[in-house]
Amino acid sequence: MTGVLFFDGRCGMCTRARDFLMRLDRTGELTTEPLQVEGAAQRLGIPESRLLESARWLDSSGAVYAGAEAVNAALSSALGTRWPSRLYRIPGVRGLQEAVYRRVADHRHRFPGTTPYCESHPLSC
Repeated sequence: MTGVLFFDGRCGMCTRARDFLMRLDRTGELTTEPLQVEGAAQRLGIPESRLLESARWLDSSGAVYAGAEAVNAALSSALGTRWPSRLYRIPGVRGLQEAVYRRVADHRHRFPGTTPYCESHPLSC
């Protein structure tokens, strides 16, 4: 499973989560980009007004996933196994993961993070 994980590059917690996934990357194929990159909304096929609602995964086939499903796809890519994505599809797991994801995403600026990606890579944002 290859693709690109789009994350909020102005969010310290989001940057920390992205960095964690990059450290887990066994395949060397995990690619990330901040949602603030030029043309992200067009590549993802969503309006600019909805861009920062959640992390997004754009897979190599052009499919776009959002929220917990996007994180599971990125984790699957990093680990080189489809198990995280398969686990997500178990009845009840999807709803639980999405509820937790939404709660965290809605309060992401309250969680500890690191220097936001866009502060340390201003030309990328």
